[in-house]
Amino acid sequence: MKKNILSTLFVGIDVSSKINVLCALDFSGSKFLNLEALNNQPGAETILNSIIGCLNSNGLKYVVIALESTSFYSTHIANFLASNEILLAYKPLVYCLNPKTIANYRKSFVDMDKTDHLDAYIIADFARCGRITSKPWRGAQFLALQRLARHRLHLIGSITREKTYMVSNIYLKFSELTALDKEKRPFSDTYGATSAAVLTEYLSLDDITYSSIEDLVAFVKQKGRNRFSDPEKTVQILKKAASDSYRLDKVLYEPLNVAIASSFNVIKALEAEVKAIDKAIERNIKGINPAEYQSLISIPGIGPVLASGILAEIGTITSFNSHDALAKYAGLTWRVNQSGDYSSDDTKMTKTGNKYLRYYLIEAANSVKNRIPEYKEYYHRKYGEVTTHQHKRALALTSRKFVRLVFGLLTKNQIYSGDKVGEIQ
Repeated sequence: MKKNILSTLFVGIDVSSKINVLCALDFSGSKFLNLEALNNQPGAETILNSIIGCLNSNGLKYVVIALESTSFYSTHIANFLASNEILLAYKPLVYCLNPKTIANYRKSFVDMDKTDHLDAYIIADFARCGRITSKPWRGAQFLALQRLARHRLHLIGSITREKTYMVSNIYLKFSELTALDKEKRPFSDTYGATSAAVLTEYLSLDDITYSSIEDLVAFVKQKGRNRFSDPEKTVQILKKAASDSYRLDKVLYEPLNVAIASSFNVIKALEAEVKAIDKAIERNIKGINPAEYQSLISIPGIGPVLASGILAEIGTITSFNSHDALAKYAGLTWRVNQSGDYSSDDTKMTKTGNKYLRYYLIEAANSVKNRIPEYKEYYHRKYGEVTTHQHKRALALTSRKFVRLVFGLLTKNQIYSGDKVGEIQ
């Protein structure tokens, strides 16, 4: 693109829910277009016709289009311009930019007013100066997979929030069940099937306290599907916890039971949706970059969901020229804090990249460190280097190491093996 820069039109679009404001510049900074259009199909066609007309009338051969990534409002116009058959003749590069990046660039324009038209101008000028480091719009196929992967993440977040919310109700009904240390609790999973049955099928704690050992053992065996190694010991802990818990006024037990049962139903429904999304993700990923998908799932600890999440956000590894570029795109980099002879040991992660990709890489690294000795050893070595934030720091650094493995395997189109074939140092 550098050799063709004088023949390029640079378009900036300020996106909102209703209106798209466009500004177009050539490389010298001359303003060729300044217009508004509705953020709908007719408005997008107006923008397309204006861009094509400008390209033709000024003898320009290429176009770079930059938009702020404004929630989901920029999706339609970006996809429309990137895939339009007429515009393809001009080799369009469409970018959805991080609003934080544009906000920081705007600071270089001292005392400039803030209007939609000036925002569009700043976006176009940012593109004109060659400051874009993100990757172009990848098309609808990746968008479909991305929406599935992000929706799954949304569902997992909803499950976590529901579990956090219901802790207060569980504590009110059965205070010791949540107050006991993990190793002293009757059930390893407070939200598991047996725990749910105890919390919803026994109206009050006295019902548990005064039940016979035999009846409770039979109940625990049935609800736990005979998975408890020592059901008698579990029942003794359960009866002791019930006996030591606070008692409530009888009028409170039924409402609490209803609320707790409702939360368990919500969690069960959300978990069923997660399973449905997982199946949809697995169907979609097989038609996109099958070689790269096979490379990722060959890594111990990486299954279809994590592999799909990573590929949905990366698109294709050919978009990145190094593992450093991939790490920067994910926000897995650290700012240096140095002045003179002083260099701070406390450096913060940038977190200005793709937060979804960063999430999947960190989750993947956490899984990999439990299955690959090299990563486990690296994690524990980094964990022991500091006295604060040990886990967060060690996992972040392990994730950065994992990025090198991902980049190496995908660029070389290799399957994982334990002899560091894929990892680039």
